[in-house]
Amino acid sequence: MCLIFDSGKYIAINGVLQLISYMKEKNAILFTHPPVGSFSTTGLVVSSKLPRFSDLYTLTIASADSKSVSANKPVELTRSVTKWFTKDGELVEGLLWKEVDGLINKYGREPKKSK
Repeated sequence: MCLIFDSGKYIAINGVLQLISYMKEKNAILFTHPPVGSFSTTGLVVSSKLPRFSDLYTLTIASADSKSVSANKPVELTRSVTKWFTKDGELVEGLLWKEVDGLINKYGREPKKSK
């Protein structure tokens, strides 16, 4: 009887956590704090998307608080994953990091949105 009750609690708590993850985090894979010494009070959200039966991978960098005065416009990178892999299926990490680094730099250069 105790095992069934414990399993029920586990399922309920896991369901609540899944709901929070789905509603709040969406496709986010990383949340950051503001950089040390920055005047900004908000961090970044990095999210990714790879639709089913598609080779197009999308990586997005946005402010964790889009309504913040210091928030930049979100930037996106959409590429075919085949660009980052060899014919043998090995990841060419340098190519991927070069694209990600370019996306980070693009986010830093984006002008602040006007209110």
